[in-house]
Amino acid sequence: MSSNLDILQQPSPNFGERRDGQRPELIVIHYTAMESAQAAMDWLCNPEAEVSAHYVIAPDGQITQLVDEEKRAWHAGVGSWQGQGDVNSRSIGIELSNKGDHPFAAAQMDAVEMLLAGIMQRWDIGPDGVIGHSDMSPGRKIDPGPKFDWERLERGGLAGKRGYDDGPQEVSSELFRSIAQEFGYTADVDDETLLKTVRLRFRPLAEGPLEPADFSPLGHCAMWT
Repeated sequence: MSSNLDILQQPSPNFGERRDGQRPELIVIHYTAMESAQAAMDWLCNPEAEVSAHYVIAPDGQITQLVDEEKRAWHAGVGSWQGQGDVNSRSIGIELSNKGDHPFAAAQMDAVEMLLAGIMQRWDIGPDGVIGHSDMSPGRKIDPGPKFDWERLERGGLAGKRGYDDGPQEVSSELFRSIAQEFGYTADVDDETLLKTVRLRFRPLAEGPLEPADFSPLGHCAMWT
């Protein structure tokens, strides 16, 4: 952990052991959708809630750790990424205090970057291992939402985006699903939900039917040629 990170501790009882010997290979970013960071932490530390996260970051950039990184926090729920379920057992969860309807504060994003860099180094997690809750649970979750600055993380090598070219000249839902699954979007959802989910991450302002630009962030595929 970077020495300039002042991390508070508010231990949550809501955790367990990672199953089947799994270790963190993903980092899942959420927003709290609550009035304040403290309200979120109180809920995440409430045994009756049966939810938790490893970290909560307040708008002023203050980071609080609730669960040790080696333990299994209860933040991801039902979903899939890269063909595997039980994302809790192979991830670290970061909650950002935000309702999802306004941009994330500059100090909060600074803290996100510093925290991510440390976690990625400790657990040897690459940029493609940093995902949103919506990525692994399309149609059920939308956080961290359209206001989250994924491009900033991508520029800093803290989140993945392929962007090899402009996409195929002829598009189809079947081809899009194949490319999206290769990237990691393996949850069982319909075509419309899949497109909305990928756009939420990479093209939050895009509307209308599937188009070549929707393919570009996911990377080049030999089937295009």
